[in-house]
Amino acid sequence: MSVYVGIDGHRKRSQIAVVDHDGAVQVNRHVPNGVETVLSVIGDLPIGAPVAFEAASGWGWLVELLEDYGFEPHLVHPLRCKAIASDRLKNDKVDAATLAQLLRADLLPEAWIARLQVRQQWAPLRHRCQLVRLRTLLRNRVHAVLADYGCDRSGAASPLRGGAGSTAWTCRTPPAAWSTIFWSRWTLSKEPLDAPDQQLVAHARGDPRVKTPTRLPGVGTLTARIIVAEIGDVSRFPSARKLTAWAGLTPTVRSSDLTVRHGHISKQGSDWLRWILCEAARTAKRSPEFAASHQRLARRRGKKIATTAIARRLPARACHLLRAVQAQRDRRGAR
Repeated sequence: MSVYVGIDGHRKRSQIAVVDHDGAVQVNRHVPNGVETVLSVIGDLPIGAPVAFEAASGWGWLVELLEDYGFEPHLVHPLRCKAIASDRLKNDKVDAATLAQLLRADLLPEAWIARLQVRQQWAPLRHRCQLVRLRTLLRNRVHAVLADYGCDRSGAASPLRGGAGSTAWTCRTPPAAWSTIFWSRWTLSKEPLDAPDQQLVAHARGDPRVKTPTRLPGVGTLTARIIVAEIGDVSRFPSARKLTAWAGLTPTVRSSDLTVRHGHISKQGSDWLRWILCEAARTAKRSPEFAASHQRLARRRGKKIATTAIARRLPARACHLLRAVQAQRDRRGAR
């Protein structure tokens, strides 16, 4: 008898539902996350049984567990699943059973399950990006402390230019509590990123896929490595437009009869890929390749929309470049 499993997972606990081929619920239990607890519910099921679970935080360990024990994992797209199976009664028990029923009816909206190798590439790159964001946050807080005591944020009084931070601070006599806060934030904000940068660049040198996107304006080695890692296997996208949509850079569309309305970008898909493309577009818009179109669009729609339009062009061109590299590698492998 065929069985189907739906898991509504959270950070600490998960709801696991098992339904048979006729749709009858056999098991519906709430268990703590862990190998032993999950296997206590599905461990006796036949090998190859399909298991559906939502793309919540911390789903990587569940994929590895299911693959190690011979189950067939299916990652669910949360927003599309909500559009299909929205209900007035919503709780973990109902959600887990709904996932299993959609899987049984072959109506499950699935998302991409990245391989372990790809997820291992994500970790150091995302960690480095988070360190940069944290450093920017601390520097902004240093500016806020200086502003409280009338220190100028520009010129020699800026704490972000060499040793001017100490000069700007010693010109005032703040309370001891504020002095402690300032120096702790100042010390953390000056933490160098040379070691992780050198490690990431060293790993990128041997990968031809990383070298190819650097031909695009505004894309350096680290940016190209993030793009390649987030995309993974470029062959899973039928077209460059599909990749752009997966990055969340295509506009939303509401159409009825002859009325068509285009809204803001969807912002669905990979947040990290969309972020790094927007950062690259800030430099690419000044290149000869994009400067004229950016200025023309900025006059009509504004600078922000024009920069986003440049960011939308970058993944499309990167897709063609990566496809060429993949085709070249396939030809070499066929020889």
